[in-house]
Amino acid sequence: MAAILTNLYRTIGAGVVLALALLAAVIVLGGVDVGAAFGGRYAWAYIFIWLHVLSGIMWIGHLYYFNFVQMIQMPKIPAEQKPAVSKFIAPEALWWFRWAAMSTIVTGLIVSWLRGYLHDAVSLGMAGGFDLPSFFIGVGMWLGTIMWFNVWFVIWPNQKKALNIGNAYPDLAQPLKDKAARIAMLFSRTNVMLSIPMLLAMTGGGMNYGNSGL
Repeated sequence: MAAILTNLYRTIGAGVVLALALLAAVIVLGGVDVGAAFGGRYAWAYIFIWLHVLSGIMWIGHLYYFNFVQMIQMPKIPAEQKPAVSKFIAPEALWWFRWAAMSTIVTGLIVSWLRGYLHDAVSLGMAGGFDLPSFFIGVGMWLGTIMWFNVWFVIWPNQKKALNIGNAYPDLAQPLKDKAARIAMLFSRTNVMLSIPMLLAMTGGGMNYGNSGL
């Protein structure tokens, strides 16, 4: 077991094997018709929901790490130790952060298309008469899209400047680095704020909508 758990990729592989074993157990114990269950677009939707949730956990997990841990603790770290975070930990975390955001939005759009609610959600349930569930999930999708935009087009470019990631800005003056760091911080905090209603909307499918038909 130690040989698996001391290597990240073996750990992930073991998790995938356990997930597949669980799926196989459900199929066997439930007497599921594999051909009927996994032969259509809803099977693909299930797979992409799984990938969407995994990606979202990675994305929001890093967002909360930056805001609840790194930003708060950095001022307390002695100056000579800060490069360990800014040169090694932060760039790696930002890589997973931004690509998890990309994976989350792509898989989310695929899920909404496969399940047939993409148009209704994007139009906030107003495409053919107001629909409350579509409005709710649509709000979540639009908030998630704004957050994705902030990651890729505001937070990441400014963090590259502030931390000189990849030595892309070796001659940038310190006041400009400080300005970029502040912009990245403010938009990261914006994403934390938006993540709260976004997650409420994304998990709203389990609500009782009364006369809405759900």
